[in-house]
Amino acid sequence: MTRSSAPWKNPQILVTLALVFLCGGVAGALVYRVASQSVKAVSWNESNKDVTLKRLQKELNLTPEQTAEIETVLDDFTMYYQMLQAQMDEVRATGKSRIDQLLTEEQRKRFNRIMSDFRERQIR
Repeated sequence: MTRSSAPWKNPQILVTLALVFLCGGVAGALVYRVASQSVKAVSWNESNKDVTLKRLQKELNLTPEQTAEIETVLDDFTMYYQMLQAQMDEVRATGKSRIDQLLTEEQRKRFNRIMSDFRERQIR
């Protein structure tokens, strides 16, 4: 009885495994890139409200009464969004302050650098 060589040494199997690995790596990189771009913060402000209102007027053929009511809803939403944004800014500042109190001066410098890099990546 002769022993056959190990199946994993077969060039076809090795090429197939390499292609599967490379395709998985490329797919993972693409998913990461798309997901990281879609996480960017969107701000809601007065100009967004105006653009939204004009688009709704045009596409829904709103009556003047409907337009006025929807404008009130959008005004309320804008104010609510701005209040939430202010609260989030306060939560972030409180968290950063608490972390700063735990760190040494050298750690604090590195932490600030890390946070700066993080903010830059979010903006892109």
